[in-house]
Amino acid sequence: MLITTLAEVPGYRIVKVLGLVKGNTVRATHFGKDFLAGLRQIVGGELREYTEMLSNARAESERRMLEEAVRLGANAIVNVRFVSGNITANAAEILVYGTAVLVEPIEGEG
Repeated sequence: MLITTLAEVPGYRIVKVLGLVKGNTVRATHFGKDFLAGLRQIVGGELREYTEMLSNARAESERRMLEEAVRLGANAIVNVRFVSGNITANAAEILVYGTAVLVEPIEGEG
């Protein structure tokens, strides 16, 4: 599956647009990790607990988007975007979306 933030895939032509695909997840922080992150805020530095949580949430959201694209019969997703937002003080949503398409190589390229 080709995935890009571009409107097209270099070396390929879009032959069919299959529609919007998306994946999302909402993740809440763990009290123990919140406590450690709170201590780290006092002295500064990266909040690794949150970095890890958001990285895992992005990966899960992308996996869900890919599954939807496969169900539609796509071989590429273009215009991919990630969005995040707070649901509560201790939970965040990660949403990834794009356009599922069928592409084929352009003759003489690829």
